Amino acid sequence: MKSYDIHTYYCALNKVFGYEPVLARVLMEQIGSAEAVFSASRDEISRALGRSQGAQEQLGAELLEWAETELKKVADAGGRFLCPEDEDYPGLLAEIPDPPLGLYFKSASTPTEVFGLRHAVAVVGTRDLSPYGREWCIRLVQALSRSERQPLVVSGLAYGADAAAHRTALAEGLPTVGVMATGLDDIYPWRNRPLSEEMLSTPGCALVTDYPMGTSPVALNFIRRNRIIAALADATLVIESKTKGGSLITAKYANDYDRDVYALPGRVDDPRSQGCNSLIQKKMAEIITGEIDLAERLGLGAGGGERQDFDGWMDRRYGSDSLAARIAKRVHAQRGIDYEQLSQALDVPYAHILETVALLEADNVLTTDLLQRCYLSHAALR
Repeated sequence: MKSYDIHTYYCALNKVFGYEPVLARVLMEQIGSAEAVFSASRDEISRALGRSQGAQEQLGAELLEWAETELKKVADAGGRFLCPEDEDYPGLLAEIPDPPLGLYFKSASTPTEVFGLRHAVAVVGTRDLSPYGREWCIRLVQALSRSERQPLVVSGLAYGADAAAHRTALAEGLPTVGVMATGLDDIYPWRNRPLSEEMLSTPGCALVTDYPMGTSPVALNFIRRNRIIAALADATLVIESKTKGGSLITAKYANDYDRDVYALPGRVDDPRSQGCNSLIQKKMAEIITGEIDLAERLGLGAGGGERQDFDGWMDRRYGSDSLAARIAKRVHAQRGIDYEQLSQALDVPYAHILETVALLEADNVLTTDLLQRCYLSHAALR
């Protein structure tokens, strides 16, 4: 049989055993190596696996030819295929009992520059992120950026908490990695393509996946993706999650891998917080009580220092007696307050509230929803 590069053998095995990498490792241990698997007889493979496997029919020359073509596609797309025998295969990933047989990697930096130089923290949560969850996701990542040893932020490139974590990391100068549930050639969701392009052009950031090129985003893929998010991080922060959310799966993997898990508590009647509250209740996660001490709890040294003096900032920007400053400070103190409540609390005519809130929105200080509830914008949280 033709001889191939070691990456070709692992790429081929990853295609067949991607959902069961432990089986491939048993096979390699029993037969001798990744290369030897493709020279073994069906009887040898059957004995090594201990049961009948459809994989036996796939482990041949045709699969190796596919893998060789696959690796060329990856290279043409500007990516790399890392296998466990590579020195720059992520160390944290190699520690788990079921590490991927291969990791597709794309970045402006080397794998060592991305994974080997700093602590890593995963930030995950629901796609249906509430304003409360969005604010705290931003605040927590900002706190990480102010820590003594700035970490790598790992997330899943999805809507909601994932996108907020990636964007805040980029804005605050932290490197960030997106773990995909598709092939490298298919950004999902497509609206996050500009985000992915910014990550790929920023040193220290990367996109990774263990799925072959051309893989579509089917539901089952996200579970396998969540395992890699948990494995690539020393600790996982869960921002918001429903009782059956994918973030809970990530948290379970993190627990299984003996990694730290932290969860943001929320209202008991908010479905988006029930998963986090459950993690805390079951002692599967430590409670997040604020951003100030987060860095030390995560082993990042002193940091996470005080946020900017919001009230002082508003006073300097608009004048301490201005209605704009008064409204902004009230929203800062009471997230989700609506126009009518602002009018009553500040004893100001409704029309003046309407006009001034519009000014604050134009200045990117506030955002409002369809129910006229007010929240601080991303820029105001910095």
